[in-house]
Amino acid sequence: MINVSSAQSLLSHRQQFPALANKAYFNYGGQGPLPQAALEAIHQTYDYIQSIGPFGLEVNRWVTQEVKKTREAIASELGVSPDTITITENVTVGCNIPLWGMDWQAGDHVLLSDCEHPGVIATLQEIQRRFGIEVSTFELMDTLNQGDPVAAVTKHLRSNTRLVVLSHILWNTGQVLPLAEIAASVRNYYNNSKPAKILVDAAQSVGVLPLNLSQLGIDFYAFTGHKWWCGSEGVGGLYVKPDSENQASLNPTFIGWRSIIMNQSGFPAGWQQDGRRFEVATSAVPLYAGLRSAIATHQQWGTNQERYQQILDLSKYLWQKLTQLPEVNCLKTSPPESGLVSFQIQDKSHAKLVQFLESQKILIRQIRDPDCVRASVHYLTLPSEIDQLVVAIQQYCSQKISN
Repeated sequence: MINVSSAQSLLSHRQQFPALANKAYFNYGGQGPLPQAALEAIHQTYDYIQSIGPFGLEVNRWVTQEVKKTREAIASELGVSPDTITITENVTVGCNIPLWGMDWQAGDHVLLSDCEHPGVIATLQEIQRRFGIEVSTFELMDTLNQGDPVAAVTKHLRSNTRLVVLSHILWNTGQVLPLAEIAASVRNYYNNSKPAKILVDAAQSVGVLPLNLSQLGIDFYAFTGHKWWCGSEGVGGLYVKPDSENQASLNPTFIGWRSIIMNQSGFPAGWQQDGRRFEVATSAVPLYAGLRSAIATHQQWGTNQERYQQILDLSKYLWQKLTQLPEVNCLKTSPPESGLVSFQIQDKSHAKLVQFLESQKILIRQIRDPDCVRASVHYLTLPSEIDQLVVAIQQYCSQKISN
């Protein structure tokens, strides 16, 4: 049941997001719309940098504080210490840091779910080519509505498995994985020996789920700020579990002045011992201010838990509406546990549906594996927008449109 008073308060809150004014937006899983305050923070920060000089002692001190504040804001949302956070540009960079940073040996095994993003798959294909590792997949798609994802992972582990790669929320189906249970099962499999590391693609979970990464037992958690957090493109991060094993086994691949300690002569003398270890050099610092402003804007509306509950209520509302349409098949047979609602249209082209909807000012996307359409429902979504989407889908289905 949608809370009417919440929907009314949301109308006022949404005024802070200019991109929502003239469309029904269901593509938060691709990119979130920037709040006006974030746009202004970015512009003001660029202006300020130019006013004091783009490079100098004063601006360098100021940049150091901006980075520190951004790291702290991210860490607070994720329930971890700021020194565990590496600031990156996006999820891809966050995943590449551990993927390329591990000391791979021929014959090492990587276990990958069958629902991962092509960017991660392609990276592992190249690592396999260069280092002679083994990569195999396990079936998560089959556990969407029944089955045990924990068992699906565990039964494919091997003695030579060094890394397990999966997502927290699957980008194609919206399934939420029980990461803490999976991590515990992986540790139990190896008993007292060294367990496989766990890398999580968190593109669809940060900004959706209430998170405390320190309680999940995972090693690496790569995320972005430009999707559900509605921050600017170009700012993301990586959480690295703080233990001596991770520090010793993960080598920097991208290297720059932020990642190194320099001696008095200005020569590299070692690596930073916190999240800076995997950072590089010059970044667009004004975008950091934009991300902090976006996070603060969401906090104005409610807590992480309150925002997540609103997402659940709204995605359930859409799911229920779609299940009433005879031409529509929702991939999940029960209400979603995330903001991603994926569905298929009988005897119709999903690509043409997306085109038709955009002609009606409704933005949504097609997923190719499995072939479906994905609606991203945010706490910012209005019930009336969901109604608009459902009516438009009905209109499309009633037309005689060839595949």
